[in-house]
Amino acid sequence: LLLVLVYEVHVYTGAKLGAETDSNVFINLIGTRGDTGKRKLHRSKNNNVKFRHGQMDIFCIKAVSLGDLEKVLISHDGAGPGNGWFLDKIVIKQKEGKEAQEVAFPCNRWLNEYQDDGKTERELTVNTQQWRVQVKTDGDSPEPQECKRTLVIYGSKGKSDELLLSPQTPGYVCFLPRATDEFIVETGDLGDVYKIRVSCDDVPGFEGWHLKSFHLEELHTKQELNFDCKCWLSLNREDKELVKEFPAVNEDQKTLPVYKYVVSVHIGDRWGAETFANVYITLYGKRGDTGVRKLHTSLAEGRKFQRNKVDSFLVEAVSLSHLQKVVIGHDKEGYGAGMYLKMVTVKESQDSDKEWVFPWWNWLDTHLGLCETVGEIVTVGRRLISSPKLPEINMKSSGLWIMDITGSDLSNKEDPICLSFIFYGNLSCKKLPLQVTGKAIQFKDELADIGSISKVQVTGPHSELKQPWHLDLLHMKHTGTKEEMYLAFDCWFNPNEDKCVELPALYADQEPLPVVEYAIHLHTGHLKKADATGEAYLCIQGEKSDSGKRWLNSRNSLITFAREQVDVFKIKAVYLGKLNQVLVGFKSLKKDEWFLEKIVIKEVSYTFSAHVFVHNDWINKCSKKDFVEVAIPLKETSATSLLTKDFDIKSKGRWQMWVHCTQVPEDVPDIQVVVFGRKGKSPAQEVQNLNNNPFLLTVGDIGDITKVSFVLSGPCLGRGVKLHKLRLKDLDTKQELGFHTETQWLFGEDGSETVTELAAVRPDKPPLRGVLYSISVHTGTLPASGTHADVFITVFGEQGDSCKRRLRHSNFERGQVCISEMRVVDLGQLSKVLVEHHNIGYGAGWYLDQIVIRESGKADGQYTFLCQQWLDSGVGDAQTERMLK
Repeated sequence: LLLVLVYEVHVYTGAKLGAETDSNVFINLIGTRGDTGKRKLHRSKNNNVKFRHGQMDIFCIKAVSLGDLEKVLISHDGAGPGNGWFLDKIVIKQKEGKEAQEVAFPCNRWLNEYQDDGKTERELTVNTQQWRVQVKTDGDSPEPQECKRTLVIYGSKGKSDELLLSPQTPGYVCFLPRATDEFIVETGDLGDVYKIRVSCDDVPGFEGWHLKSFHLEELHTKQELNFDCKCWLSLNREDKELVKEFPAVNEDQKTLPVYKYVVSVHIGDRWGAETFANVYITLYGKRGDTGVRKLHTSLAEGRKFQRNKVDSFLVEAVSLSHLQKVVIGHDKEGYGAGMYLKMVTVKESQDSDKEWVFPWWNWLDTHLGLCETVGEIVTVGRRLISSPKLPEINMKSSGLWIMDITGSDLSNKEDPICLSFIFYGNLSCKKLPLQVTGKAIQFKDELADIGSISKVQVTGPHSELKQPWHLDLLHMKHTGTKEEMYLAFDCWFNPNEDKCVELPALYADQEPLPVVEYAIHLHTGHLKKADATGEAYLCIQGEKSDSGKRWLNSRNSLITFAREQVDVFKIKAVYLGKLNQVLVGFKSLKKDEWFLEKIVIKEVSYTFSAHVFVHNDWINKCSKKDFVEVAIPLKETSATSLLTKDFDIKSKGRWQMWVHCTQVPEDVPDIQVVVFGRKGKSPAQEVQNLNNNPFLLTVGDIGDITKVSFVLSGPCLGRGVKLHKLRLKDLDTKQELGFHTETQWLFGEDGSETVTELAAVRPDKPPLRGVLYSISVHTGTLPASGTHADVFITVFGEQGDSCKRRLRHSNFERGQVCISEMRVVDLGQLSKVLVEHHNIGYGAGWYLDQIVIRESGKADGQYTFLCQQWLDSGVGDAQTERMLK
């Protein structure tokens, strides 16, 4: 039965000017057994007026024992004049039995919507640290722009949250050139600080920040740290980085190095493997992580993340020690944003001779594979970047493999751990039993006659184990060929457990096979007495290799297969290729007979493909052997075809559009958007905003979208509008379309155009190309043939039209040929031209002889559209527009 205790809450109001409050203050105490719920602090036991400047107030709260106190939620309701409050700390005292407990929760911050970070509720934890952060900006830094800047502090006990560097006084401008700004931030107990990371948001138009230095002071211990930064955070400068890391400089210990990790993203050779989305990665090592980094500038030429391409990126970070995993994902922007990722490789610098390998061989896609756009990939180890120039490995080559195993310490040297290392080659395999007696052990073997090593399997423990043992790494080096690999097993072997783990061999010139998780469904039959209890194992055999013997029961225990039941087991193995057979072993002390109907095996990452092995027979029937082993061949493979990024639901022509522009003039007139498809075009609709807020477009049944045209309703702008991002998403099918916007301006950089077109980007067909048409307008030679009116033209082709364009010439004189240029998405074979003028001004009537259109850069293929008629409201049929064919 839990006791009801009295918690004595000592609340210390700070001694700053205006620290007191008249608001109602509420508290919630949280411990290992629960919390008190939100309680109002009514009456101070020691003061008539509570929460005064520099005062300590005592309150009593009755509650069922909360166990060890972990945190406090403190808040106020903002009522009354001078409601802001500066809280120094809260100390809670209580007595349970003979044990008295006193826990301090430091705060030293405002609870004030107009000061500090504007919060009136704070979560206080026991071991908090408070830091005074001083930031110096260099003199040549641009004037600060609206941009979130954050700090993360890393220590031996963990890392801080992302700490926002925002002004503590409303309206105050931080990060001015030559300024020193001060912030107070709060973290948990970080231990010894070894690095910081500073980040700026990727905001359109951000010119950068020239950071001079950071100074950190822990307010309780007075520990001080200086970081001499002297660097730019900018995408326009040489490093093109908005994230920087700095190691702590300490006299007592060596400063950690800063590496420019080379992160290579290997896209697979599959239909739709490429992506136009933004890709992000986080590297994790034994010493922290890099935080999320956008992969924006590839060292390889051409468009990033294309089918069967390797893109490399520099990620600068304080040394992470041994890498353990990466988390890679994308933001789902663009048509078929999903990508098929083979693997990620990482090396410490461009000069490194080794790299960490992270195989994936799967989709990052909302529709395929795991249906996830973010993947966590654990490393399988390190390999040489280039093969030694020697004869093929292990093919009659003389020499030995020297193998070093590292793992956790064994406290008792007299009780070694017995493991088996099985080396699979393309010719055969070899099993080496091994006794591990300490943290590291070396052994040597020729591994003759097995051919080229494909994978290494470790099984055990084969002896009584008194404590868990961790296998870190197997380092293999051949004395003859100089081939070398590091296999990062990173797994525990526990007492009373039969473990089996395996990793692929890592050669410089070969893509490593992934470690695949297989789900095995064992179907016991419905016949009478079909169930059985005993020991069981299985071995899956594929075209590439086999899984080895995998036990289904724990050591010293039995497993029961119940009648009409499906038992599911999961094993991990290096990819086995096409499965062809399963070996099942079974032994029953009670001489039970087991009726096994079938086994269904699926790859967990590809659940749409199932391998079915039908047995439909007894195991152990009339057998006198200890273990009965049966081989069950593959009966069938059922697969759901997912060759394309398919959209089953029919589109209703309702799309969301995002348009993100910068450098937008204040008085920009209305902009209309027209969407073109294979079967037609949408009506013109208004672009509702240019600041990346989605709005609805109803395009109708126009077929696959090919391009989008932006049309200016009013006169030309004085300058163009920079287009940062354009995205379309079908509300029904969830199909997404991307557009190349890297160097795109709406209405020309100088604002002289009235229409801008962008081709839709999709992986199944190349986007329509951009074309520059030269348009020659021939005015007739009859008297008064010329006009000073504005002339407009619309060009039609088999792939849509150009939308109505104003020809840039201000006058079309009698007998003259005026030449204009028109930039459009390719219209294909041209069919007709609509020409018109606005009939304003004296003598607006115009006699047009013909219009000749040719594609710039092409010597042949010009289109001539004869008119030889007046466009005049007072002559002939009084028409001011003509359709020419």
